Amino acid sequence: MDPQGSPGERHLQEQCGTQARAARFYADQMLDHLNPRMREFIALQEMVFVSTSDGRGECDATFRAGPPGFVTVLDDRTVTFPDYRGNGVMASLGNIVENPHIGLLFVDFFRDLIGLHVNGRAAVVADEIMRAAHPMLPVPDIPGRRAERWVVASVEEAYIHCSKHIPRLAKLPRQRHWGTDDVKRKGGDYFGVRAFAAGSPPAR
Repeated sequence: MDPQGSPGERHLQEQCGTQARAARFYADQMLDHLNPRMREFIALQEMVFVSTSDGRGECDATFRAGPPGFVTVLDDRTVTFPDYRGNGVMASLGNIVENPHIGLLFVDFFRDLIGLHVNGRAAVVADEIMRAAHPMLPVPDIPGRRAERWVVASVEEAYIHCSKHIPRLAKLPRQRHWGTDDVKRKGGDYFGVRAFAAGSPPAR
């Protein structure tokens, strides 16, 4: 990735007169690796927003969560996170197979109210291969939560997400049902999609 931004960024910076501000941000806030503070930050996070796109550039955004450290920093240019049994669609992983570009956004809603963007290129690696290469990877002690594969991302950009509009949230206890195919426990047809697919909108 261009350390001075994409052509689209530069075009709009010139059009909007923000070149000087953008240049300061690139110089002062953007790295092509993870510094020690960034590595410590990722190790504390319990969630990450993941953006991918397929070979045609059609985008998808998703959410991953786990205990602190579920996203593992392998070194200052590589991070990895587990992929568990899900709905079987493989939307994000399918995108990565076609187009390796990935964007990760870590947001601390609970303590420091700050975010970290990590952009780069990703690959999908089987669990047994990852554990042979990196035996220190975490093994959750939760039935139904064994990783089937891992997303490995090579870091090309790492930079801050401003704290100004990040809300402070509070954690509340909840019961989770890992590894279930029970429709109700997974959220059911919350948005009424099945009824629309059948030709009749759901009753309110």
